[in-house]
Amino acid sequence: MSNIYKQVVKKSDMTDTTLEEFKNKVLLIVNVASACGLTYQYEGLQSLHNKYKESGLEILGFPCNQFGAQEPGTNEEIQFFCTEKYDVSFGLFDKIDVNGDNAAPIYQFLKKDNPAESGSNDIEWNFTKFLISKNGETIIRFGPKTEPEEMKKDIEELLNV
Repeated sequence: MSNIYKQVVKKSDMTDTTLEEFKNKVLLIVNVASACGLTYQYEGLQSLHNKYKESGLEILGFPCNQFGAQEPGTNEEIQFFCTEKYDVSFGLFDKIDVNGDNAAPIYQFLKKDNPAESGSNDIEWNFTKFLISKNGETIIRFGPKTEPEEMKKDIEELLNV
């Protein structure tokens, strides 16, 4: 599939959906974890969400337990943690694998033509971020250590704000 909007994903309540509902929006897709040294980035992601949601930014968080078992909880536990600790109101989806034979199709799609700075197609750690334009094109892959604040210029360009 060459269209990100046709990608089937599971919401945190385990119902299937496509990304079609996000068509004509700028997307920031992030693999997240609750017990990682980078978990504090939830705060910055929520700040971006608060600032740019009305302009058309949607942040989609995909919990993943593949890196140091840093996302061991259930979908309900993850949602509770994110809401209570970081007041997260952007979309959190079902916990997935982002690498290997069981990698979720959305991540197979994202990684295909968007390698990391190292040249690897694999996701290298939690909080890797993909910025998607309003027409569904992957614009840039940000590494885990890229702070949400550092992405503002790229987001604003895509939102025309």
